Amino acid sequence: MKCTQYYPVIQTEDVSATRAFYIDNFRFKVSFDADWYCHLQSSEDPKVNLAILKGNHETIPAEGRGLTSGLILNFEVEDVDAEFERAEKAGLPILKALTDEDFGQRHFITRDPNGVLIDVIKPIPPVGQFVDQYMADALPT
Repeated sequence: MKCTQYYPVIQTEDVSATRAFYIDNFRFKVSFDADWYCHLQSSEDPKVNLAILKGNHETIPAEGRGLTSGLILNFEVEDVDAEFERAEKAGLPILKALTDEDFGQRHFITRDPNGVLIDVIKPIPPVGQFVDQYMADALPT
């Protein structure tokens, strides 16, 4: 399979509020907008996309309809400290404060209005046992 694009779709009861959350807090812009579906694209990188879909829409098979659960969106960024400061100033819920992890991440976790977790990450060099768990070409520096 050759993918031409890949993006997550968040099922929600409130497309409008979810759209506003990602536009206001993560610098997305709208590329398609309906009351039941919205496609967002990063204003900083057109390869980063996210869709929002009314959870009970007829296009979703009945057994797949519902709300999103158990989902974490990871956003790798250049300056996680600046993003953390911005999230705090915006009043976003901080579920995990800015932390350096031995496995090679500096990150914090917030959530959207649907309860979807958002992990904002900057890769950092791993330490200890985690160094050997990376393939040589994937080791953060």
